[in-house]
Amino acid sequence: MSSQPLTAVIIGAGHRSLLYASYAKSHPEKLRIVGVAEPDEVRRQKAACLYDIPPEHRYRTAEELAQLPKIADVAINGTMDRQHVPTTLPLLQAGYHVLLEKPICPTRDELLALLDATIRADRKLMIGHVLRYAPFYVEIKRRVADGQIGQIISLQTAENVSYHHMATAFVRGKWNRRDASNPMLLAKCCHDLDILCWMKSGVGPRSVASFGARTLFTESRAPQGSGTRCLVDCSIEPQCPYSARKHYIEQGLWPTYAWECLEHIENPSLQDKLQSLRTDNPYGRCVWRCDNDVADHQAVVIDFADGAVATHNMNTGTARPCRSIHLLGTEGEIQGTLEEGRFVLRRPDARKGHEFSHETVDLNVSGEMHGGGDLRLVQDFISVVRGEEPSISSTTIMDSVNGHLIAFAADEAMRSGGCVSIRADRG
Repeated sequence: MSSQPLTAVIIGAGHRSLLYASYAKSHPEKLRIVGVAEPDEVRRQKAACLYDIPPEHRYRTAEELAQLPKIADVAINGTMDRQHVPTTLPLLQAGYHVLLEKPICPTRDELLALLDATIRADRKLMIGHVLRYAPFYVEIKRRVADGQIGQIISLQTAENVSYHHMATAFVRGKWNRRDASNPMLLAKCCHDLDILCWMKSGVGPRSVASFGARTLFTESRAPQGSGTRCLVDCSIEPQCPYSARKHYIEQGLWPTYAWECLEHIENPSLQDKLQSLRTDNPYGRCVWRCDNDVADHQAVVIDFADGAVATHNMNTGTARPCRSIHLLGTEGEIQGTLEEGRFVLRRPDARKGHEFSHETVDLNVSGEMHGGGDLRLVQDFISVVRGEEPSISSTTIMDSVNGHLIAFAADEAMRSGGCVSIRADRG
């Protein structure tokens, strides 16, 4: 390809798309935003102003864009989960390479249809599994690829979802119901399942068992004195750790979600925010009296084709958010926590006076969003589209597909109480 920057269109001008697109601000020599497709006029205008997009390249929908002559090399698709496949299929057919936000889609049938369409269109489809690009996981993958712990035979991961994140996104928010979004495991832990498949790249999963439930965030557990809205009829709001006032006003948490209903106001005042929480803002609801139906804890066991076994635990409502990983191989083990930005590599050491040797690896990236992987993903996407050498984080689309197939099988297993085979799912 030429040395000119890749051109891109934004599909769905929400938080994730604009974050990925921001790479064009810091690296204009590599990426240039030339169009936007967004049904919401406020968001469409915001994106147009950010990237000086001319009126003729501002569209309401991806379908409208795809019906016209191709205006860019790639599309950055950050629409809501259930719009991913319907918006991506016409883009692939129109000749766009696509960077698609995770999770890919809510059903197995859609997933396999998109995989087939990608192959037929001969286009690049990269999924927004940004944790693959976090230096923490990249260095672990390098150690695994170098054979430093031998063949992996056991993998253990866990995600602890903080009480305020759970309350915001999965109880009050857009991902609180499976019929409007995805099963909880897919919505929140598709990163973790992808990491498992990436560490076992080339070896597919063959069966899954899972258990979980919605236990904490139910009306039967509502404390005495709680109401329907934190700022309307709740007598325990000043002491409640789930108070909407504490989360969104006093601490300023999750503003992208909490104040979406006020996007039409350029600079909403404190009174605007308080009034929205008292009235129709979904983030002002009592966490024990919402319409959520997704699991708030789940455990998954995965059997891989080479006999390796993996477990993943999703724990929500925790005091501290974190992701942990423990890989055990035939010659050693790796164990660490993403948020701490470091891991330990241990190997058996039977010399007199020893039991094991260990090396602590500190990546010095604690506190970064997604471990610092977001824009590294965009950088790699550009390299892949250009036909340049991809990074260690880039694999075939099947690793991303396998992680989703695990999620679908785990949801089925949790609901049925059985063990689900996914060998046939992989075609």
